[in-house]
Amino acid sequence: MKELGRKRILVTGGAGFLGSHLCERLVEAGHDVLCVDNFFTGTRENVAHLLGRSNFELMRHDVTFPLYVEVDEIYNLACPASPVHYQYDPVRTTKTSVHGAINMLGLAKRVRAKIFQASTSEVYGDARVHPQKEDYWGHVNPVGPRACYDEGKRCAETLFVDYRRQYGLEVRIARIFNTYGPCMHPADGRVVSNFMVQALTNEPLTVYGDGSQTRSLCYVDDMIDAFIRLMDAPEGTCDPVNLGNPHEVSMLELAEHVRRATRSDSEIVFRPLPIDDPWHRQPDISAARALLDWSPTTSLDAGLSATADHFRARLAGRERAACCDEVRRVPSGDGFRR
Repeated sequence: MKELGRKRILVTGGAGFLGSHLCERLVEAGHDVLCVDNFFTGTRENVAHLLGRSNFELMRHDVTFPLYVEVDEIYNLACPASPVHYQYDPVRTTKTSVHGAINMLGLAKRVRAKIFQASTSEVYGDARVHPQKEDYWGHVNPVGPRACYDEGKRCAETLFVDYRRQYGLEVRIARIFNTYGPCMHPADGRVVSNFMVQALTNEPLTVYGDGSQTRSLCYVDDMIDAFIRLMDAPEGTCDPVNLGNPHEVSMLELAEHVRRATRSDSEIVFRPLPIDDPWHRQPDISAARALLDWSPTTSLDAGLSATADHFRARLAGRERAACCDEVRRVPSGDGFRR
């Protein structure tokens, strides 16, 4: 990395699932990375392999409080992202999304940094439009059990675009659809981690509803590629952009994929569907293709195989620093990619 292109980059929520992968990619690119996390859902183990690097620093901090540092770019990923975690303390979840956005935008305004907001497909709620495009305003229950996350992220988007309008801040907004891969929290309650743990421990795979509801699953390496391309996009790219895999899979189909990836004989059992759980979730990524020249390249089977290797190692008691590098390589059309 040439010094001319070296950046000082802040990643909030940097010890979480997506944040740790992003920190690793940015460190490998030669940037100076400040990882900030309050360790509510993130863990030190996720970034332990980076602690000895001269261009990586880890700080315990909660983004609901101001932060005073000098940086060139900010990736704001801080917020619990699974229903199990964000519903545990819904008031804190809303504060993290809203106060966290205010504090990070204030920092970006002070130092004139470009800032990236990790928003979510949850802003579309239980969508009445399929697939979802960025111009769809959503169908969200503002007082339901998921509202702390859905509405918190919607408010954060409002703050980002208003800081752009009022102060000319250079902002990026990514609406992230379901993402999976190594270093997911085993107990985060999301479907891939649930199925992986159940299959590898020979427990029944729990399918909610009748299993016909769908999700579109993007492998983490593809998602991190999209983050960096969006941050590096030309000035003025300030509208929200869907990032995800447009290929839909039903929950029953996913269960079969996971059983194959884990070589498990676990049976499938059915449970009632949670309140406000979206029936379909599929991104229209036309904007990402046009603006970023990006679309996912990792197949579901290849991604699940790498994810299964990680969960198998983690359940055997091995930490991320010891196991993640060897299991995160997944085959693509031109060999192996990270």
